[in-house]
Formats: sequence, C-alpha cells, structure tokens
Amino acid sequence: MSECYIRVAEDENEEPMEIPSEEDGTVLLSTVAAQFPGACGLRYRSPVSQCMRGVRLVEGVLHAPDSDWGNLVYVVNYPKDNKRKMDEMDAASAVKIKRGIQKTSDLIVLGLPWKTSEQDLKDYFSTFGEVIMVQVKRDVKTGNSKGFGFVRFADYETQIKVMSQRHMIDGRWCDCKLPNSKYFLEQAGPDEPMRSRKVFVGRCTEDMTADDLRQFFMQYGEVTDVFIPKPFRAFAFVTFADDQVAQSLCGEDLIIKGTSVHISNAEPKHNNSRQMMDRGRFGGFGQGFGSSRSPNSSVNFGALSLNPAMMAAAQAALQSSWGMMGMLASQQELQG
Repeated sequence: MSECYIRVAEDENEEPMEIPSEEDGTVLLSTVAAQFPGACGLRYRSPVSQCMRGVRLVEGVLHAPDSDWGNLVYVVNYPKDNKRKMDEMDAASAVKIKRGIQKTSDLIVLGLPWKTSEQDLKDYFSTFGEVIMVQVKRDVKTGNSKGFGFVRFADYETQIKVMSQRHMIDGRWCDCKLPNSKYFLEQAGPDEPMRSRKVFVGRCTEDMTADDLRQFFMQYGEVTDVFIPKPFRAFAFVTFADDQVAQSLCGEDLIIKGTSVHISNAEPKHNNSRQMMDRGRFGGFGQGFGSSRSPNSSVNFGALSLNPAMMAAAQAALQSSWGMMGMLASQQELQG
C-alpha cells in the first residue's frame, strides 16, 4: 500500500490536518503527537452507527479500521490528566483575555507643576494612547492648581503601561497611580470618592492558602497582594490592580474550595478617615489625653476602632501624658 494522508483534528468541528501514513498504511502515534502534543490515540465517528469508535493501537502503531482510513476525520485522544491541564491553560488564557478588555479607571497624576493645564496634560498622555478625560484639580476660591490631576485612557493596556513608569511633565517628575493613596486622601477633599482596591474575604477556612485565593480571584482581574492573618482568624484581604474589579465584588458570596465566602470593602469610609484626622492626633477621643485621669484608670482603646498602629501611638501618648503629670505633682510636693 502506498503512502497516503489521513485527516486528523482535535475536535470534530475543527478544521482537520492531513498526517502522512507509513508505506504499509499504518500511522505512527509519534507522527500524530508531533502535530498534537500529548496525543495518546485516535477515534472516529462510525458512518453506520454514528457512535465514536477507537482506532486500534499496537506498540505505538495505529491501524486503519477495515484496512482503509477512508475520508473520515479522526479525532485526537488525550489522557484525562493532560486534558485537565489543557482546560486549565484555556481558562488561564480566558483570564488574560478578560484582563485585556477590563474597563479603565481614573488615574491620579501626582506632582504636577502649578503651570500645567488640562491641555498640557492631554497632549502629554496622548502619546501613550487615546485619552478620554483629563482634569487638573484647582482650589475653588483661588483657581490655582492643587498640584495633582486625573487622566483616563480608552485602553486598559495603556493604563497599565502609564502606571508602570514615571513621567516628566513640564520639567517635573510625576507619578500616575490609582486614586487610593494617603496623599490623595489628604489632598483631594471630601467631594472626591475613595475607591478601594482591597477587599475583605470573610468566612475563610484554614485549608485556604494565599495561593488558593490568588488563583481564584485572578479570574476577575490582576491580583497584586493576598494577606491571611496569623494566627488564623477566618478572614483574608485581597488587593486588585483595578479598583473597579474590587468594588464589583463587594457584597458577593463566592464559593472557594467548596466554602461560601463573603466579600466586602476592606477600607474604612472616606468620611470616617477624615474625621479621624480632624480630631488631631488622638486629642479628641473621650475626655482627651490632657484630662485629669489617674494613671491607674483604664482606657478602652478597643472601643475606639483604632488600627494596631494608631492604638500603639495612642497608648504611648497616654503614658507620656501620665508621666508628665507625675513629674509636675512631684515638683509641687517639693515646693510645698
């Protein structure tokens, strides 16, 4: 029997590829695997029964059904484990595609020269891609620039590129970030929304690792950080590159490793943050650290909803005030 070609495809609905047979009419499995890595056999749909039939494989050699390959399309068989890996690769590719079509966010441009106008800003960032919005933040009373602004691009990839580098604008180095920094909170004013990129994941189980959470949440967008407190406290924090992804998940109940977890915003509300700052370095809590409380009296810091850093600072300030009061009392006794 002379050499011929048989038609092979990964799926019945895909366009087949012609693969050469040997002189005796058989086909080597290695020839199939060269075009379809991981292939372990072939199957075909019977024209009579319309059922799938396997092609006989003996010591790495595929034999034609009824001694004739005919005009049929033969479908590649893969091991189950290999098929699972291919499905995972397809899922990863789908995630990458989803990332590519994510919606863009407003970026805050920090360190702008006072003279930079919105047209200057647009002219500069247009060199990276299509700009759909620019804004220079100005003082309401004077109209002077506050030294920062906003820009938004039409393409998500452009946004990522712009965020990855510093920018020389009107002779000064500037940074572009998602508007969640401390600088933004202090400078933007109460009318600017705070959009968090971090979410709180509640009802976690001890068998959930940081890698488990990262792999799960990557299907929604780029994950920049995963934090699980130690010792285990049944919750975790996940930070995304895009604030819109984080906000879209808030309020959702998701299934991770067979367990329902609840997603909520991990950041305090903007107004609450400003109220904390306006109280002036802990001076406005309770009766204040300058009150005449004795060193033996206790203060319930847990009721103040302080984070660990603020709690430590508050305790240090309180101890310092007590120490000063003790020194003054001692001086009064000596003078008396």
